[in-house]
Amino acid sequence: MRIQGHLFTWLAVFLLAVAAVYGLWSQEPVGTTALFLSFALSAMIGFYLIFTARRVDVGAQDNKDADVADDAGEVGFFSPHSWAPLLLGAGAALAFLGPVFGWWFLIFTIPVMFIGLWLWVFEYYRGENQTQ
Repeated sequence: MRIQGHLFTWLAVFLLAVAAVYGLWSQEPVGTTALFLSFALSAMIGFYLIFTARRVDVGAQDNKDADVADDAGEVGFFSPHSWAPLLLGAGAALAFLGPVFGWWFLIFTIPVMFIGLWLWVFEYYRGENQTQ
């Protein structure tokens, strides 16, 4: 994890330099803004990965003497199934149609999004997945 964090940090530094040069040279606000936002995203990801790497066990990718087999085994816990992201995505897709059909359309789509978000957040507190 630490290696990936450093890669994103160096990418952020590169994007910051490119954004500064591009902004001064082209005087074009849209591309400059996109490059600065790319810098911010890379910096956030790099900070998160470096911050998390200090709190978890050292992975095989961080050990220079590790074999491929050292990274075998259980990767983590992943939900086997969930309908909540589908409902949340459908609500968000319909909400983005709000400006097309009229802002009144959001009255019907925002509750769908909140129900999908509620179901997704609390899916392991009820039902058959309660003990996982």
